[in-house]
Amino acid sequence: MSVRVAVDIGGTFTDATLIDEETGAVSIAKVLTTPADPSEGFMQAVERALADGNVEAAQVGFVVHATTVATNAIIEGKIARAGFVTTEGFRDLLEIARQVRPFLYDTQFEKAKPLVPRDRAVTVAERLGPAGEVLRPLEDDSVRAAAAILRREGVESVAVCLLHAYVNPAHEQRVGAILAEELPGIPISLSSEVAPEFREYLRASTTVINAVIRPVVERYLERIESRLTDAGVQAKLLVMQSSGGVFSSEAARSRPVFMVESGPAAGVIASAYLGETLGRPDILSFDMGGTTAKVGLIQGGQPSVTKDYNVGGHAGAGIGGMSLSGYPVRTPVVDLVEIGAGGGSIAWVDSGGLLRVGPQSAGADPGPVCYRRGGSEPTVTDANVVLGRLNPAYFLGGEMALDVAGAKAAIEERLAKPLGIAVTEAANGIVEIANAAMVNALHLISVQRGYDPRDFVLVGFGGAGPVHANALARDAEMPTLLIPRSPGIFSATGLLTTDLKRDAAVTVMRRLDDLEAAEVERIFAQLEEAGRAELEQEGLARGAMSFVRKVDLRYVGQSFELTVPAGDGLLERFHAEHDRTYGFSAPDEIVEVVSLRLTSVGWIAKPPAQPLEPGGAAEPKEHRPVYFAELDGYTDCPIYDRYALAAGASFPGPAVVEEFDSTTVVHPGFRVTVDDLGNLAIEREQT
Repeated sequence: MSVRVAVDIGGTFTDATLIDEETGAVSIAKVLTTPADPSEGFMQAVERALADGNVEAAQVGFVVHATTVATNAIIEGKIARAGFVTTEGFRDLLEIARQVRPFLYDTQFEKAKPLVPRDRAVTVAERLGPAGEVLRPLEDDSVRAAAAILRREGVESVAVCLLHAYVNPAHEQRVGAILAEELPGIPISLSSEVAPEFREYLRASTTVINAVIRPVVERYLERIESRLTDAGVQAKLLVMQSSGGVFSSEAARSRPVFMVESGPAAGVIASAYLGETLGRPDILSFDMGGTTAKVGLIQGGQPSVTKDYNVGGHAGAGIGGMSLSGYPVRTPVVDLVEIGAGGGSIAWVDSGGLLRVGPQSAGADPGPVCYRRGGSEPTVTDANVVLGRLNPAYFLGGEMALDVAGAKAAIEERLAKPLGIAVTEAANGIVEIANAAMVNALHLISVQRGYDPRDFVLVGFGGAGPVHANALARDAEMPTLLIPRSPGIFSATGLLTTDLKRDAAVTVMRRLDDLEAAEVERIFAQLEEAGRAELEQEGLARGAMSFVRKVDLRYVGQSFELTVPAGDGLLERFHAEHDRTYGFSAPDEIVEVVSLRLTSVGWIAKPPAQPLEPGGAAEPKEHRPVYFAELDGYTDCPIYDRYALAAGASFPGPAVVEEFDSTTVVHPGFRVTVDDLGNLAIEREQT
């Protein structure tokens, strides 16, 4: 018997899923996140899942992990003391950054401070031309002088980004070798290895982010691995990448920039796998946890992936699909819109007397008022408790009793009295404001990208997602909502449905009609050879690999490119994608190839699905008063036990479905049907 374990650490809860590879039997665990040392909550969740599944630690085949440790380090400023080495004359590259603002008319906008300050930015004497030709040979003595400055500054990590190193990495490699001699034990990140693409600042920013989080991620993964070893788990640790694939912990240590959005990506991958299983290829994934809500788009079974992502910024489309605040990362990232609206988001009254929700969160410590852990600010979870949507005696399967009176008192004191309204009205207002923000996020990922949300199925998950998902589907006019089994730990389950992935790119910058097919084939063949070698190092057989080729194209003179699949009909696909994205295309214009991209995929066997037994009609376990604005108040609402629902069961809303890790709220006018795999399909009742 061999089992797989997946662990997803969120801002409020840490989730674990354990799956038996042969039978598909699942055990789950959900514990509060331990912000001071996330590895502690990690092991608590693993040990609880092992105990629940009656499994020995030695039986674990592999462990997959999704974490926000890299992102949090940047957002909280808890990064390593790093140095930056660049070409002479370009010392201020990080200071200058980009001359754009995220909001055009915001004259008060301040750029994010460089992750490496100017006094730790040093230059070396060398210069390459745009074709990689040597204009000035590298002077080794200048590298040793730079190393002496960085040694004096006490750096823990170094980022190297020389001009045009993406075409010719020779100078960077030599700089890296000298720095390794002069600064023994200090990790060196080279832009030609981390992000070998054109655009100087984006490449430098990506390399610097890799450098500043590298020691943090190394220490974190070492703690996780030593705790697993102490518990008797000898399995290999795999880490989720931002692109939706996994890579080994060794690869994660050297290239942690590829895991900045590790946590949120898992839920999108899980949604895509669910859609594939059910034959529904077009999905919007909605993941609402304790701290944030995240929305992703899957079309034709493929999650939308962007290579223009900013860490530490706000949600927004920006120029060319980019959010323009924070620090840019030039690595493939599952395209998500993330907003500060989770179960722990704090509700407050602003100076103008308006009710607001988020982006501040009560997190796991102290958490919402109803958790009885010292929280005093009313949150979205407190509002749902007051509205009767959450069962105070069955939260986390009854492990955690909720304080209804405390939640009510906090909403009354902080919100209802200042606003001059009833407690129930204030609680409903909190939920409606949070819902409006999340519908806006749904529109950002769909309408603003050229898609109609009504053509998609909404998959709702996360601890708080199923509470709000029906209202979102209603407001966005989406015909079908799916709530998977164990939605509260769905992201952790998604970690077990992904494959090993390696992403690579080569900048070409040539007109399409000037580029020979043989040259394109040669570049892709080289990328495939490198990808195959990396996957073989992970122990994969050649028969378990596939390679996905893509091309970045733009019209000559444009600043931004679009990524389309390689192969026959490339031009037609580009024109169609340009029309969908921007509302027009120009088939008579000359097209330019910017980069060639390759994703090397190593297949991992997926655990078998467990069908649900068919049975009788659904019977509520109890009734309780639950508030619905559509019914102008509280109604005697049937409460169903999810684990007692058989395949084929169907019942109308209003209703509440409870399970260990989440609660599903069904609004009036909707009907629930349980499918063969145990998913709840919620659709508007036919009138």
